[in-house]
Amino acid sequence: MEINEKRVIVAMSGGVDSSVAALLLHEQGFEVIGITMRLFDDSFKNANVLNKSCCSLDDVNDARKTCSIINSRHYYINMVDKFRKTVMNRFINEYENGRTPHPCLSCNHNLKFDSLFTKADALGAKYIATGHHAKISLNNKKYVVEKAKDENKDQSYVLFTLGQEKLKRLLFPVGEYTKEEIRDIAKKYNLSHATKPDSQDICFIPKGNYRDFLKNKIKPISGTIYKENGEKVKEHTGIHNFTIGQRKGIEIGGLKEKIYVKSINKENGDVIVSRNSELFERKLIADEVNWSNGRIPKNNMKIKAKIRYNAIESDATLKIKKDSLNTFMLIFNKPVRAITPGQPVVIYKNDLVLGGGIIKQTINDDKDIDVEFGARKKTLGKVV
Repeated sequence: MEINEKRVIVAMSGGVDSSVAALLLHEQGFEVIGITMRLFDDSFKNANVLNKSCCSLDDVNDARKTCSIINSRHYYINMVDKFRKTVMNRFINEYENGRTPHPCLSCNHNLKFDSLFTKADALGAKYIATGHHAKISLNNKKYVVEKAKDENKDQSYVLFTLGQEKLKRLLFPVGEYTKEEIRDIAKKYNLSHATKPDSQDICFIPKGNYRDFLKNKIKPISGTIYKENGEKVKEHTGIHNFTIGQRKGIEIGGLKEKIYVKSINKENGDVIVSRNSELFERKLIADEVNWSNGRIPKNNMKIKAKIRYNAIESDATLKIKKDSLNTFMLIFNKPVRAITPGQPVVIYKNDLVLGGGIIKQTINDDKDIDVEFGARKKTLGKVV
């Protein structure tokens, strides 16, 4: 089909951000086509109600109402099987391996954007747009993701996997506005969902309780909880119940100090706990790397890095593995708390996203160095 330069596919969850994205693009003269993805089958209908998240029938209706205001087409596409295979299964597998996944990143990277571009090509649309709070700008003739105007709502963290082929066709209209301004635009159009609360939890996890979701979906790896000095604390029923930095739910009586999960070993089921002060570390290795412009950054570049969605960015030095696009090391200027394998780590230079990766492991801050990165690997608090 011939591509129309003024036709845009808008991913519409039924929330206020994606609805306003469609309205703004309509105001700019685009022919808007709304797309809402069905991610759950009937077995997840209770999760939708409890979580008040995306993909409920009310959300679909809100998206359709917005499209009707601007006389736009709206499609509801079934992505249930692909969502289960690419997002849910990875979520389950990561917890089975003692890691803490970020399913929104997995959804963006493995499902959402690819599906939207496929639909755009089929419908002859030059662009796709979403309601993400982020911007896209040109830097040295390359497209990059930039932080949103409203830094409190900024979602650039979950967009680091985007490359040039996608970025040149992507639009993030709401990135130029604050959340308050977005709601004002929605009210101007009399949208019934103008004041709808933002989604907070994982869309397929009722009330945010991932342990209930994992029941009967994994084979638990049980083991033993130890203090860092090797003292046995108690047995546990599965490493999937833990994440780095966790205190709530550890349920260990008789200990005077507050303790937190420091590390998890899938091989033997050991969970190491420590005081909060022992959770701070300076070095990590990341894999599954993407650099937005396709070029390896300079070794020893001074950057800022974010190790989880709501974390404050930390100053660090970027160490590049020799001849590899797919891994890097970070050395933070100051120790950061609870570096968590499985979580994304995103690299920023000023307000621009250079790229990022998935945290693979932390590294002991000792004097022993290896050829590639400058530190020896650490497992469960021990140098190996």
